[in-house]
Amino acid sequence: MSIKLRTEIPGPHSCELMAARQHHVPRGPFHVTPIFAKSAKNSMIEDVDGNLLLDFASGIGVNNVGHCHEAVVAAVRNQAQNFMHVAFNVTPYENYIALCKRLNALTPGDFPKKTFLANSGAEAVENAIKLARAYTKKQAVVCFDHAFHGRTYMAMTLTSKAKPYKIDFGPFNPEVFRTPFPYPYRWPGNGASAQPVMDQQAVDEQCFAAFKDLVINRITPGDCAAVIVEPVLGEGGFIPMSRNFAGMLRDFCTENKIVLIADEIQSGFGRTGSLFACEALDLVPDLMTMAKGLGGGMPISAVTGRADIMDAACEGGIGGTFGGSPVSCAAALAVCDLFENGDLLKGARRLGFRIQETLLAWEKKYAAIGNVRGLGTMMGFELVKDRTTKEPWADGAKHLTKFCYERGLIIMTAGTYGNVVRLLMPLTISDDELNEGFEILEAGLEFIKL
Repeated sequence: MSIKLRTEIPGPHSCELMAARQHHVPRGPFHVTPIFAKSAKNSMIEDVDGNLLLDFASGIGVNNVGHCHEAVVAAVRNQAQNFMHVAFNVTPYENYIALCKRLNALTPGDFPKKTFLANSGAEAVENAIKLARAYTKKQAVVCFDHAFHGRTYMAMTLTSKAKPYKIDFGPFNPEVFRTPFPYPYRWPGNGASAQPVMDQQAVDEQCFAAFKDLVINRITPGDCAAVIVEPVLGEGGFIPMSRNFAGMLRDFCTENKIVLIADEIQSGFGRTGSLFACEALDLVPDLMTMAKGLGGGMPISAVTGRADIMDAACEGGIGGTFGGSPVSCAAALAVCDLFENGDLLKGARRLGFRIQETLLAWEKKYAAIGNVRGLGTMMGFELVKDRTTKEPWADGAKHLTKFCYERGLIIMTAGTYGNVVRLLMPLTISDDELNEGFEILEAGLEFIKL
């Protein structure tokens, strides 16, 4: 057994620290668990009470190559010994250029590319929108239902879910328009529906018709700068876009001179079984945003795309004090090295098959699982109170999360209705650890079952 519990969860020291957190830190930052980490390695986290816990969250999809991979740690240590910060805008450094060159080569599209580095996913999104507007000389941006693009003002405006991400923070940025995402399980409409799950192609066609109506009749292509979409919704509930819808979107944006932005912040770097989800969908975006798995635990993000679009901002128009930190660049280059020979992606595909097989078996066994979906290892299941009405069961997801962490397994929820359990274990997890985690998850489903 990998999990070793010395105390109840949370342990006494975690409880002391949580009390201090409540006193010194504002209430805004949320916590999936009340557990305070002390150290972490690969798929395991040791808390401050000496408990060893299995991690199916990966820091919200960051530690795709595992916690503290030795290659990433070595790269960080080596760079930190030379210099940690000089600011790329003051005295540039080589590994920034090296990482940009690497991402230009790795991302989809056989055309000249350039890359800009920043600190966070939200910052990458902000700069992608700035670049699209500068390039097209247009303003309107189209985003999708159930999307999550970050917490800064443009990113928050693009994000769909109001609570907790937008409540009390308005007004929001103008010239942002929302259109339905092809979500077969809950189509039509955004709420619970007694109708059966519709065919993916039918949903695609209806969503695309709504998208075209929005752009052509309520915005006009002449005023639409960009369309931004997650190939697989992350916080929105792990809903993958189909190849069919991706193709229609790509063709429309090309025909109407609209910049297509793929947000691969959560889906990138092996999470879907390919380096990027766009590869699995045969989608070549104009711009791609990346973060999370790129840094292997270090904060870094990127916008990569067509060179002419990337060059649209004037000199000094994009940048930042800490963007593309040399230490984070070193970590990201190490991550790219780890994916280079293909073994990690092969392992991710095997892991994805195993996860899908397990979840589909649970769907047949447990009435509370209304829908299983995802791409590669980026899989989740939606909990419902009733399979006919599809009433979301957010409390069930909360109970399952608590059941799991009390037994040493860390999981996360997602979805507009808070009822999706998403799986984000490191791609380097062992078979034994995976089995151990699944045993706890299934025990939890038995515990909460209707």
